[in-house]
Amino acid sequence: MELGISMFGDLHFDPATNTVQAPGERLKEIIEEIKLMDEVGLDYFGIGEHHRPDYAVPSPEIVLAAASTVTKNIKLGSAVSVVSSSDPVKLYQNFAMVDLLSGGRAELMAGRGSFIESFPLFGYDLRDYDALFEEKLDLLLKINKEAVVTWKGKHRAPLQEQMVLPRATNNHLPVWIAVGGTPSSVERAGRLGLPLMIAIIGGSPAQFQPFFELYKETWQQYGHPVDQYQVGIHVHGFYGEDSAALSEMYYPLYAAQMDRVGRTRGWPPYRRNQFDFGKTKNGALVIGDASEAIDKILYLQELFGLTRFATHMDTGGPQHKDIMKSIEIYGTKIAPKVREALKKQG
Repeated sequence: MELGISMFGDLHFDPATNTVQAPGERLKEIIEEIKLMDEVGLDYFGIGEHHRPDYAVPSPEIVLAAASTVTKNIKLGSAVSVVSSSDPVKLYQNFAMVDLLSGGRAELMAGRGSFIESFPLFGYDLRDYDALFEEKLDLLLKINKEAVVTWKGKHRAPLQEQMVLPRATNNHLPVWIAVGGTPSSVERAGRLGLPLMIAIIGGSPAQFQPFFELYKETWQQYGHPVDQYQVGIHVHGFYGEDSAALSEMYYPLYAAQMDRVGRTRGWPPYRRNQFDFGKTKNGALVIGDASEAIDKILYLQELFGLTRFATHMDTGGPQHKDIMKSIEIYGTKIAPKVREALKKQG
């Protein structure tokens, strides 16, 4: 099982001065953080696409290109790229360039997006939400297979024997599908034979088990190779030396971000009892010291049969020094023990 980190580039809010961190500062911090992830031996980093004032990253591939020059081994992907409101030709070209810069370490994670700001920003109609994703994903996958593309759809100009360059390393770019909890999206990934990442950010993880079963059944039904089966989860997490002290530091930041998002979605205010439940075995958060994290990650791997586990680590905009400490603990204390335990299991 690969162990990695995802981020959205949350900007830190300082309540003492009532100021929000400058995006340029946060972007430089993210590159430092990815460099450390590589140094401590983590397997994967993913950065999300957003077009909101509380996030610093509208173009994941720009961050990944910068990261490719300061890392050696870690896989670099989006988490996610909003394919519905992107041009698949340009998206492929950008990620192919990251792949070439990094020596074949780039991935593209395609999603419909949990926010809708990109649709009016790039001139798309939300009434076409599902149709856009289907069509754009179809074109992206065709480009990934064929250097010279002939294609026709409804929401983009047709292509007639157009060459799409440069090509990714080995003429193939790994493309994942990210889902939040829609059975049709899970079924699509299994039908197409694409790796699947499921976001679990609330409730009890066990409730998601039917999605993993559906994915595996669909994968097998369509005859895809067993050795190419890949499934992962993205969960909110943070690591520290002292679990109680970490919770006291992190809860206010986490709750504030949940409330910022919740106000636009009609969620009730986020409460401490939700946070504390989330940290338990049956909750969706992986927040605590190394021992707690190891136990929770191994439980989730056993529950779902994961090939990838991604800790989403910057929710609420923690300070850079705290994120760096969390990465260090993950890479030096948590990851080795998880790998050791999985190796013993065979």
